[in-house]
Amino acid sequence: MTDSMQVLVVGGTGTLGRQISKRAIDAGHKVRCMVRTPRKAAFLQEWGCEITQGDLLELEGLDYSLEGVDAVIDASTSRPDDPNSVYKTDWDGKLNLFRACEKANVNRIVFLSLLAAENYREVPLMDIKYCTELLLANSSLDYTILQGAAFMQGVIGQFAIPILDSQTVWISGSPTEIAYMNTQDIARFAVAAIANKETIRKSYPVVGPKAWNAEKIIELCEKASGKKAKTIRVSPFLIGVAQNMVSFFEPTVHVAERLAFAEVTGGGARLDAPMEETYKTFDLDPNQTTTLENYISDYYAMIIKRLKEMEADLDKETKKKLPF
Repeated sequence: MTDSMQVLVVGGTGTLGRQISKRAIDAGHKVRCMVRTPRKAAFLQEWGCEITQGDLLELEGLDYSLEGVDAVIDASTSRPDDPNSVYKTDWDGKLNLFRACEKANVNRIVFLSLLAAENYREVPLMDIKYCTELLLANSSLDYTILQGAAFMQGVIGQFAIPILDSQTVWISGSPTEIAYMNTQDIARFAVAAIANKETIRKSYPVVGPKAWNAEKIIELCEKASGKKAKTIRVSPFLIGVAQNMVSFFEPTVHVAERLAFAEVTGGGARLDAPMEETYKTFDLDPNQTTTLENYISDYYAMIIKRLKEMEADLDKETKKKLPF
């Protein structure tokens, strides 16, 4: 076990941030999570995290959250329901965070970025990630940048649940092959980085064992669930039209920014990278990394078991509506 550090996790209530927080606690670190709404972070307190209230757009809360901190892991990003533009939430927020770190003499930063961000400057979130990487490179901070592709958790909402519930699955006409990774595995790298001096001022890809396109993922889901998927292909042109339409209206500009991400997921380019050097540098075992096959299989096994347990208490008419 590494020496205990005081770690600030930014974005601790998010899909990835919560896994990083749990991993850091299990590794023996003292973990503080800065959150905007403490009542939504009760589960983090139950795990042993200290909670501070703060917002990346408010400097006062940042100064307080950084007191006594040895390292920061930044897993924050704007949410779909955030009323602000991603440029406001993500870019301005990152500027505030790193300036506050320099002011507080907190030099160790682990930043969660996106793979190949430099190739998609027209996509707002990718542009911000790339610019943040440049910002760190030109700073005096001891950063480590981890470049992920996509979470396996996202596959559940996009594919697994609709297929189980006999709903339509929408896919792009030119689906991208993506090396999805379980957030628990990404958390292993993030926590391992904070005490690993070899990773300072360097960037590493952090992606899953294999790249998958939408058709192959659907086949996995069909096999594991025993259900046949109903799919509709969406033309990238139609996505572009929708993007242009919503961008005319100021209140929906952040919707346009997110639709632009279809250029990444439906552009056909492969989102994958070799991981041999990353595993070696971080001293982690690739055999412990979750495969998408096992992730989907385990999900369906769990959910179908729960549905069958519920079935025993339902009447005949209700049972007819169950998705299995």
